[in-house]
Amino acid sequence: MKKILAIIAVTFGLVSCDLDQLPLDAISPETFFNTENDLLLYTNSFYNALPSAEDIYNEDVDNVVKNSLRDELQGTRVVPTSGGGWSWSTLRNINYFLANSGKCPDPKAVAKYNGLARFFRAYFYFGMVKRFGDVPWYSQPIEEKDGESLTKARDTRAMVMDSVMADLDYAIANLDGTRQVSTITKWTALALKSRIGLYEGTFRKYHPEFKLSGSDKFLDAAISASEDLMKNSGYTIYKATPSTAYLKFFSSDNAIADEVILARDFSDELQVYHNLNYYTMTASYGKPGLEKKLVNSYLMADGSRFTDIKGYETMQFFDEVQNRDPRLSQTIRTPGYTRIGETAQLVPEFGATVTGYQLIKFVSASKWDTFNKDITDMPIFRYAEVLLNYAEAKAERGILTQDDLDKSIKLIRDRVGMPSINLIEANRNPDPYQAQQYSQLNGSNAGVILEIRRERRVELVMENFFRWDDIIRWKEGQLLTKTYKGMYFPGAGSYDLDRNGKVDLIIYEGEKPAATGAQILKLGSEILLENGNKGGSIVVNGHINKKFNEARDYLYPIPTQELLLNPKLVQNPSW
Repeated sequence: MKKILAIIAVTFGLVSCDLDQLPLDAISPETFFNTENDLLLYTNSFYNALPSAEDIYNEDVDNVVKNSLRDELQGTRVVPTSGGGWSWSTLRNINYFLANSGKCPDPKAVAKYNGLARFFRAYFYFGMVKRFGDVPWYSQPIEEKDGESLTKARDTRAMVMDSVMADLDYAIANLDGTRQVSTITKWTALALKSRIGLYEGTFRKYHPEFKLSGSDKFLDAAISASEDLMKNSGYTIYKATPSTAYLKFFSSDNAIADEVILARDFSDELQVYHNLNYYTMTASYGKPGLEKKLVNSYLMADGSRFTDIKGYETMQFFDEVQNRDPRLSQTIRTPGYTRIGETAQLVPEFGATVTGYQLIKFVSASKWDTFNKDITDMPIFRYAEVLLNYAEAKAERGILTQDDLDKSIKLIRDRVGMPSINLIEANRNPDPYQAQQYSQLNGSNAGVILEIRRERRVELVMENFFRWDDIIRWKEGQLLTKTYKGMYFPGAGSYDLDRNGKVDLIIYEGEKPAATGAQILKLGSEILLENGNKGGSIVVNGHINKKFNEARDYLYPIPTQELLLNPKLVQNPSW
């Protein structure tokens, strides 16, 4: 299994520097592109465009909080001189292949690998459109002297996204239908179409300021792609003991192929590693932890709402995590937590998490704790996301039924023994805690959409920066300005976090106490509570005044150098 995505780095490089340069190895179409193996070797380079492990797990929006904030969260982005994501090397590589692959005399091989190239072109342009909105569409490699193409204006988002969907339809029709966890297949293309259709459909729906029509068209595309995959692919939701199934799925060294559609492979044998275990257990990478609002969003084990409980705001750690959706105790350390294959019960380590809610999703056995020595495969597309896309797209279209929920969300919740969403009850009694977070949502279907958004947030946390994309497409940038919080403590004192009779944490004022066997934090410096010595939830980065400019920040700026080189480019609004 651990092959294609793990060995891309050691196959010959075909990365170009810009639109007007040949690929690095200057492969000649006269001597290459003659066999199916040539096409395979060339297209292997495209996999470099897929996210790295860090791109997948290193979430830092309002789900996972760290001790520092990137510019997007502070509202301090500026127009860069160069770079800034305005890079076309990947596209040049893809278009060069498409312009020359037809020299291979095997039409089936050409169609298959053209399908792969067009998948990656769609993937590339989806990323560019999310970032910049309108962008130039290029379907051919640009020659050095082609000034007209090099200085063309941006094409409309509508034109580009229609072209993206056409590329995906070609890929779906021509890629192999055999399920493979480490290579792009027909099912990967359908999963990407499902993802793109939902994103674009909801972006157009919730962003009237961009004057984009066609929301329903893209939502319907998401629905149809999801249905095709659901009916014909054979993928299922991995199930085991509900109290461990979610954790086992993400801590598996080898991606579980029944659910994972595409993963980035890691291997001890090939010495291809990532840094997940070290990231979650040291102070070196921001001390990540779940944010309080996400923890509050996990339902009770019986499906009732935690935030309906009187006094939930001042519950201490042990009490707040009892009888919750089992995914909570399989995402963070809760009382009774043990490492895989070990028996010692561990409490959260405040030296490794700023909120107290210490991450365990993706965390594997302790033998992989060394810096950059983890081998857990990282999912890029998985079946659960497709089911979530399907349910949300149907809900946004106003055509969701209970049967739709039962063949999508229910399957995800069955993994951990949680009750499914009841459509009528969700719309009759929308969750006020969720509703106050999503200011743009209204209408008779709002209640069930809130529940689907809750499910998406819980199920996909720490994966592929989905949360950032969700906030952007739902036009909920205001969520990024809220104060980030962690565990609640009534003030200075000694705390037995797992109620086993042993003090695990001492929060003190004045002189540091002489104590052993407990974590010791000084109130006001090493730990900040929202009401100071009167207690409250941990406050993270409370000194930073976060801002989000609604007129500007849903898109990124085009670098000034690009505007100078190409006068036909127009800067994004308010930048």
